Amino acid sequence: MNLSQLDMNLLKLLSVLIEERSVTRTGERLGRTQSAVSNALNRLRKLLGDELLVRGRGGLVLTARAEALRQPLKEMMLLAEICLSESAAFDPAMAEGVCRIALPDRLALPVLPSLLDRLRERAPGMSLHVMTADREQAIALLDDERIDVAVGSPEVLPSHIRAEVLFDDELVCLCRRGHPLLRAGATFDLKAVLSFPHLVVSASGGRTAIFDSLLSERGLSRRPLVSISNFSAVPQLLERTDMIGVFARRVSTVFADAFALQIRPLPMRLAALQHVMMWHGRDDGNPRHAWLRGQLRETCGAV
Repeated sequence: MNLSQLDMNLLKLLSVLIEERSVTRTGERLGRTQSAVSNALNRLRKLLGDELLVRGRGGLVLTARAEALRQPLKEMMLLAEICLSESAAFDPAMAEGVCRIALPDRLALPVLPSLLDRLRERAPGMSLHVMTADREQAIALLDDERIDVAVGSPEVLPSHIRAEVLFDDELVCLCRRGHPLLRAGATFDLKAVLSFPHLVVSASGGRTAIFDSLLSERGLSRRPLVSISNFSAVPQLLERTDMIGVFARRVSTVFADAFALQIRPLPMRLAALQHVMMWHGRDDGNPRHAWLRGQLRETCGAV
Protein backbone atom coordinates (compact mmCIF):
# COMPACT_ATOMS: atom_id res chain seq x y z
CA MET A 1 0.00 0.00 0.00
CA ASN A 2 1.22 3.50 -0.89
CA LEU A 3 1.01 5.53 2.34
CA SER A 4 1.05 8.78 0.38
CA GLN A 5 -2.49 7.94 -0.74
CA LEU A 6 -3.79 7.60 2.82
CA ASP A 7 -4.46 10.93 4.55
CA MET A 8 -5.58 11.65 8.10
CA ASN A 9 -9.12 12.45 6.99
CA LEU A 10 -9.51 8.93 5.64
CA LEU A 11 -8.11 7.45 8.83
CA LYS A 12 -10.47 9.56 10.94
CA LEU A 13 -13.43 8.50 8.81
CA LEU A 14 -12.43 4.84 9.08
CA SER A 15 -12.12 5.13 12.85
CA VAL A 16 -15.62 6.60 13.13
CA LEU A 17 -17.04 4.06 10.67
CA ILE A 18 -15.66 1.22 12.77
CA GLU A 19 -17.22 2.73 15.90
CA GLU A 20 -20.60 3.55 14.39
CA ARG A 21 -20.89 0.69 11.88
CA SER A 22 -23.23 2.93 9.94
CA VAL A 23 -22.64 5.18 6.92
CA THR A 24 -25.53 7.42 8.01
CA ARG A 25 -24.37 7.95 11.61
CA THR A 26 -20.77 8.44 10.46
CA GLY A 27 -21.90 11.17 8.08
CA GLU A 28 -23.93 12.88 10.81
CA ARG A 29 -21.03 12.74 13.24
CA LEU A 30 -18.49 14.12 10.78
CA GLY A 31 -20.82 16.55 9.04
CA ARG A 32 -20.51 14.77 5.67
CA THR A 33 -23.06 13.39 3.25
CA GLN A 34 -23.79 9.67 3.00
CA SER A 35 -22.43 9.60 -0.55
CA ALA A 36 -19.17 11.20 0.59
CA VAL A 37 -18.80 8.61 3.34
CA SER A 38 -19.59 5.76 0.93
CA ASN A 39 -17.04 7.06 -1.59
CA ALA A 40 -14.41 7.31 1.12
CA LEU A 41 -15.17 3.76 2.27
CA ASN A 42 -14.75 2.46 -1.27
CA ARG A 43 -11.41 4.28 -1.50
CA LEU A 44 -10.30 2.74 1.79
CA ARG A 45 -11.30 -0.72 0.59
CA LYS A 46 -9.10 -0.34 -2.49
CA LEU A 47 -6.17 1.08 -0.55
CA LEU A 48 -6.26 -1.59 2.17
CA GLY A 49 -7.32 -4.49 -0.03
CA ASP A 50 -10.16 -5.45 2.31
CA GLU A 51 -13.93 -4.89 2.50
CA LEU A 52 -13.56 -3.57 6.09
CA LEU A 53 -17.35 -3.40 6.72
CA VAL A 54 -19.84 -5.76 5.11
CA ARG A 55 -23.58 -6.25 5.30
CA GLY A 56 -24.63 -8.54 8.09
CA ARG A 57 -27.60 -9.38 10.20
CA GLY A 58 -28.90 -6.11 11.63
CA GLY A 59 -26.48 -3.81 9.76
CA LEU A 60 -22.79 -3.50 8.96
CA VAL A 61 -20.27 -5.83 10.61
CA LEU A 62 -16.48 -5.58 10.80
CA THR A 63 -14.17 -7.83 8.86
CA ALA A 64 -11.22 -9.36 10.73
CA ARG A 65 -8.96 -6.66 9.25
CA ALA A 66 -11.22 -3.86 10.47
CA GLU A 67 -11.46 -5.46 13.92
CA ALA A 68 -7.66 -5.56 14.10
CA LEU A 69 -7.50 -1.87 13.14
CA ARG A 70 -10.15 -0.72 15.62
CA GLN A 71 -8.04 -0.11 18.75
CA PRO A 72 -4.86 1.14 17.00
CA LEU A 73 -6.91 3.64 15.01
CA LYS A 74 -8.70 4.83 18.14
CA GLU A 75 -5.39 5.42 19.93
CA MET A 76 -3.90 7.11 16.86
CA MET A 77 -6.80 9.55 16.55
CA LEU A 78 -6.67 10.39 20.25
CA LEU A 79 -2.92 11.01 20.11
CA ALA A 80 -3.27 13.22 17.03
CA GLU A 81 -6.06 15.23 18.69
CA ILE A 82 -3.99 15.76 21.83
CA CYS A 83 -0.90 16.81 19.85
CA LEU A 84 -2.82 19.25 17.69
CA SER A 85 -4.87 20.70 20.54
CA GLU A 86 -1.70 21.60 22.43
CA SER A 87 -0.49 23.79 19.60
CA ALA A 88 -3.73 25.15 18.16
CA ALA A 89 -6.51 26.98 19.98
CA PHE A 90 -10.11 26.09 19.21
CA ASP A 91 -11.92 28.78 17.23
CA PRO A 92 -15.70 28.19 17.40
CA ALA A 93 -16.38 30.80 14.71
CA MET A 94 -14.41 28.71 12.19
CA ALA A 95 -15.24 25.24 13.53
CA GLU A 96 -17.27 22.61 11.72
CA GLY A 97 -18.72 19.29 12.83
CA VAL A 98 -21.38 18.05 15.23
CA CYS A 99 -21.87 18.73 18.94
CA ARG A 100 -23.23 15.48 20.40
CA ILE A 101 -25.17 15.70 23.66
CA ALA A 102 -27.28 13.29 25.69
CA LEU A 103 -30.11 14.71 27.80
CA PRO A 104 -33.00 13.25 29.76
CA ASP A 105 -36.28 14.08 28.03
CA ARG A 106 -37.35 16.45 30.83
CA LEU A 107 -34.47 18.82 29.94
CA ALA A 108 -34.89 18.95 26.17
CA LEU A 109 -37.49 21.75 26.16
CA PRO A 110 -35.91 23.93 28.87
CA VAL A 111 -32.33 23.65 27.54
CA LEU A 112 -32.18 22.96 23.79
CA PRO A 113 -33.72 26.16 22.33
CA SER A 114 -31.32 28.39 24.28
CA LEU A 115 -28.34 26.14 23.54
CA LEU A 116 -29.13 26.17 19.82
CA ASP A 117 -29.36 29.99 19.84
CA ARG A 118 -25.97 30.13 21.51
CA LEU A 119 -24.36 27.74 19.00
CA ARG A 120 -25.84 29.52 15.97
CA GLU A 121 -24.41 32.80 17.22
CA ARG A 122 -20.97 31.59 18.29
CA ALA A 123 -20.30 28.55 16.10
CA PRO A 124 -22.43 28.87 12.95
CA GLY A 125 -20.57 26.05 11.21
CA MET A 126 -21.43 23.47 13.85
CA SER A 127 -24.62 21.43 14.16
CA LEU A 128 -26.29 19.80 17.15
CA HIS A 129 -27.11 16.12 17.63
CA VAL A 130 -29.13 15.28 20.76
CA MET A 131 -29.93 11.85 22.13
CA THR A 132 -32.39 11.01 24.89
CA ALA A 133 -30.62 8.79 27.40
CA ASP A 134 -30.96 7.74 31.02
CA ARG A 135 -27.97 7.62 33.37
CA GLU A 136 -26.68 4.15 32.39
CA GLN A 137 -27.14 4.77 28.68
CA ALA A 138 -25.35 8.13 28.90
CA ILE A 139 -22.24 6.60 30.45
CA ALA A 140 -22.18 3.83 27.81
CA LEU A 141 -22.49 6.47 25.06
CA LEU A 142 -19.55 8.41 26.53
CA ASP A 143 -17.45 5.24 26.73
CA ASP A 144 -18.22 4.41 23.09
CA GLU A 145 -17.43 7.99 21.95
CA ARG A 146 -20.93 8.40 20.53
CA ILE A 147 -21.51 11.64 22.48
CA ASP A 148 -19.32 14.45 23.76
CA VAL A 149 -21.20 15.34 26.95
CA ALA A 150 -24.25 14.19 28.86
CA VAL A 151 -26.52 15.75 31.46
CA GLY A 152 -28.33 13.64 34.02
CA SER A 153 -28.71 12.65 37.66
CA PRO A 154 -26.35 9.71 38.19
CA GLU A 155 -26.10 8.02 41.56
CA VAL A 156 -22.59 6.61 41.12
CA LEU A 157 -20.07 7.45 38.40
CA PRO A 158 -17.09 5.36 37.30
CA SER A 159 -13.71 6.97 37.99
CA HIS A 160 -13.00 7.74 34.32
CA ILE A 161 -16.14 9.86 33.95
CA ARG A 162 -15.81 13.51 34.99
CA ALA A 163 -18.78 15.40 36.43
CA GLU A 164 -19.78 18.96 37.26
CA VAL A 165 -22.97 20.06 39.02
CA LEU A 166 -25.03 22.32 36.75
CA PHE A 167 -28.20 23.04 38.74
CA ASP A 168 -30.78 21.69 41.16
CA ASP A 169 -34.43 21.21 40.28
CA GLU A 170 -37.53 20.32 42.25
CA LEU A 171 -40.69 18.34 41.68
CA VAL A 172 -43.93 20.31 41.30
CA CYS A 173 -47.56 19.55 40.47
CA LEU A 174 -48.77 20.47 36.99
CA CYS A 175 -52.47 20.48 36.06
CA ARG A 176 -54.96 22.37 33.94
CA ARG A 177 -56.20 25.81 34.87
CA GLY A 178 -59.54 25.45 36.59
CA HIS A 179 -58.66 22.05 38.00
CA PRO A 180 -60.80 21.15 41.07
CA LEU A 181 -57.67 21.25 43.25
CA LEU A 182 -57.11 24.91 42.36
CA ARG A 183 -60.58 26.19 43.16
CA ALA A 184 -61.05 28.61 46.01
CA GLY A 185 -61.40 26.81 49.32
CA ALA A 186 -60.11 23.49 47.98
CA THR A 187 -57.66 21.64 50.20
CA PHE A 188 -54.31 21.24 48.48
CA ASP A 189 -52.41 18.61 50.42
CA LEU A 190 -50.79 15.30 49.53
CA LYS A 191 -53.97 13.34 50.18
CA ALA A 192 -55.86 15.58 47.78
CA VAL A 193 -53.14 15.33 45.14
CA LEU A 194 -53.17 11.53 45.31
CA SER A 195 -56.97 11.39 45.11
CA PHE A 196 -56.84 12.37 41.41
CA PRO A 197 -55.53 10.19 38.57
CA HIS A 198 -51.98 10.93 37.46
CA LEU A 199 -50.09 11.28 34.19
CA VAL A 200 -46.74 9.49 34.51
CA VAL A 201 -43.73 10.06 32.25
CA SER A 202 -41.22 7.21 32.47
CA ALA A 203 -38.20 7.20 30.16
CA SER A 204 -37.78 3.48 30.80
CA GLY A 205 -41.23 2.78 29.40
CA GLY A 206 -42.64 1.65 32.75
CA ARG A 207 -45.56 3.00 34.77
CA THR A 208 -43.55 4.58 37.56
CA ALA A 209 -41.16 7.51 37.91
CA ILE A 210 -39.04 9.06 40.67
CA PHE A 211 -42.14 10.42 42.45
CA ASP A 212 -43.46 6.87 42.87
CA SER A 213 -40.21 5.81 44.56
CA LEU A 214 -40.49 8.74 46.96
CA LEU A 215 -44.11 7.87 47.73
CA SER A 216 -43.23 4.21 48.27
CA GLU A 217 -40.69 5.22 50.94
CA ARG A 218 -43.62 6.75 52.83
CA GLY A 219 -45.93 3.79 52.29
CA LEU A 220 -47.99 5.70 49.71
CA SER A 221 -48.86 5.28 46.04
CA ARG A 222 -50.73 7.07 43.28
CA ARG A 223 -53.04 5.92 40.48
CA PRO A 224 -51.49 6.32 37.01
CA LEU A 225 -54.29 6.77 34.50
CA VAL A 226 -51.87 7.28 31.60
CA SER A 227 -48.16 6.47 31.41
CA ILE A 228 -45.99 7.60 28.49
CA SER A 229 -42.27 7.52 27.74
CA ASN A 230 -41.70 11.20 26.82
CA PHE A 231 -43.12 14.66 27.43
CA SER A 232 -44.43 15.46 23.94
CA ALA A 233 -48.11 14.70 24.72
CA VAL A 234 -48.14 16.01 28.29
CA PRO A 235 -49.77 19.44 27.68
CA GLN A 236 -52.66 18.12 25.60
CA LEU A 237 -53.37 15.26 28.00
CA LEU A 238 -53.42 17.51 31.06
CA GLU A 239 -55.44 20.31 29.43
CA ARG A 240 -58.43 18.07 28.69
CA THR A 241 -58.58 15.98 31.89
CA ASP A 242 -58.32 16.23 35.66
CA MET A 243 -55.08 14.26 35.67
CA ILE A 244 -52.14 15.63 37.63
CA GLY A 245 -48.51 15.44 36.58
CA VAL A 246 -45.62 15.58 39.04
CA PHE A 247 -42.60 16.73 37.06
CA ALA A 248 -39.41 18.78 37.43
CA ARG A 249 -40.06 22.52 37.69
CA ARG A 250 -38.06 23.52 34.61
CA VAL A 251 -40.04 21.44 32.11
CA SER A 252 -43.29 22.25 33.95
CA THR A 253 -42.58 25.98 33.59
CA VAL A 254 -42.17 25.61 29.81
CA PHE A 255 -45.58 23.93 29.61
CA ALA A 256 -47.28 26.38 31.97
CA ASP A 257 -46.01 29.35 29.93
CA ALA A 258 -47.20 27.90 26.62
CA PHE A 259 -50.43 26.09 27.52
CA ALA A 260 -53.45 26.44 29.79
CA LEU A 261 -51.65 24.74 32.65
CA GLN A 262 -50.71 25.81 36.16
CA ILE A 263 -47.94 24.87 38.58
CA ARG A 264 -48.40 24.31 42.29
CA PRO A 265 -45.66 23.35 44.77
CA LEU A 266 -45.69 19.69 45.70
CA PRO A 267 -47.18 19.43 49.23
CA MET A 268 -44.38 17.33 50.69
CA ARG A 269 -40.78 18.06 51.62
CA LEU A 270 -38.29 16.50 49.20
CA ALA A 271 -34.60 16.84 48.45
CA ALA A 272 -33.73 18.74 45.27
CA LEU A 273 -32.99 16.85 42.05
CA GLN A 274 -29.34 17.46 41.18
CA HIS A 275 -28.34 17.59 37.51
CA VAL A 276 -24.71 17.15 36.52
CA MET A 277 -22.75 17.44 33.29
CA MET A 278 -20.68 14.36 32.49
CA TRP A 279 -17.84 13.75 30.06
CA HIS A 280 -15.10 11.18 29.53
CA GLY A 281 -11.72 11.78 31.14
CA ARG A 282 -9.98 11.46 27.77
CA ASP A 283 -11.53 14.82 26.79
CA ASP A 284 -10.31 16.83 29.78
CA GLY A 285 -7.66 18.66 27.76
CA ASN A 286 -9.57 18.92 24.48
CA PRO A 287 -10.26 22.64 23.71
CA ARG A 288 -13.29 21.82 21.58
CA HIS A 289 -14.85 19.76 24.36
CA ALA A 290 -14.00 22.41 26.95
CA TRP A 291 -15.73 25.05 24.81
CA LEU A 292 -18.85 22.89 24.38
CA ARG A 293 -19.00 22.21 28.11
CA GLY A 294 -18.80 25.93 28.72
CA GLN A 295 -21.73 26.60 26.40
CA LEU A 296 -23.83 23.98 28.14
CA ARG A 297 -22.84 25.32 31.55
CA GLU A 298 -23.80 28.89 30.62
CA THR A 299 -27.06 27.77 29.01
CA CYS A 300 -28.18 25.76 32.02
CA GLY A 301 -27.16 28.57 34.34
CA ALA A 302 -29.40 30.99 32.46
CA VAL A 303 -32.46 28.74 32.22
